[in-house]
Amino acid sequence: MTSRRSRISAFSRACAKRNELEPTGATLGRVKAIIIGAGRGSRLGNRTDEIPKTLVEVMGRPMLDYVLDALATSGFKRKDIIFVCGYAEEVVRARYPELTYVRNANWASNNILGSLLTAREHMQDGFVSTYADIIYEAGVVARLVGAPEDIVLGCDTAWRRRYVSRSQHPETDAEKLTAEGRRVTSLSRTIPSEAATGEFIGVMKLTALGAEQLCSAFDRAAARFAGGPYREGRSFERAYLIDLLAEMLEAGTPMYREDTAGGYMELDTLEDLSLAEGWWTSWLEQSR
Repeated sequence: MTSRRSRISAFSRACAKRNELEPTGATLGRVKAIIIGAGRGSRLGNRTDEIPKTLVEVMGRPMLDYVLDALATSGFKRKDIIFVCGYAEEVVRARYPELTYVRNANWASNNILGSLLTAREHMQDGFVSTYADIIYEAGVVARLVGAPEDIVLGCDTAWRRRYVSRSQHPETDAEKLTAEGRRVTSLSRTIPSEAATGEFIGVMKLTALGAEQLCSAFDRAAARFAGGPYREGRSFERAYLIDLLAEMLEAGTPMYREDTAGGYMELDTLEDLSLAEGWWTSWLEQSR
């Protein structure tokens, strides 16, 4: 009988073959990759008692390894990858000493937006940022890097398939977007599922101009909302990345999308971990 680890290895090989791309590092210049990985992931219970969420294993490997592989396929060397650390940071630093680290000292009281902006000193030449608790096809990073626009978001157009079996993470929690063609028109968890073009996968590319726009928008929002309510009932300190992106959209900042049709999954709960192998196998079979 084929062992579970052998099946997992087969999944990894199939995924790698599916995403064979010529490295695009020649076009990256001084662009950095930023991994937002400061959180604990309390919904994963005792799996994160001693390690951060991004080091929890999925299909036999830490989530972070999948993210690093996807970035490497598009030419990002580990020395050019910035990891925003916080909870149990010493474990990540010890396992991945070649990464560049920025510490989010307030990881327990802020959220993804504040965590990302901890790394703003590395943004001036443009960057690709990614959540750390997700697995996605490497091709989407290449498409983001290759897109000509200043702000481009990764979008899963087959996102609802994962929510069929999720009882602990409903569609109302999905970071949904709408678009006209490639241009993004709105971004919010409150978008009705039937109206959504797809789900923002937590991976985006910003050029130097896009990074300047993001940092300026953050500073303006901080001046107005720090210490008080911001969007959709959240305080500014607890804001999600999509909160600021939505505000920028509403102010007229153009944003675009690059799609994956199901080559993405978020691992937020123990239930998600139990479903991950089936989700990924299904995508591999459909994408052949």
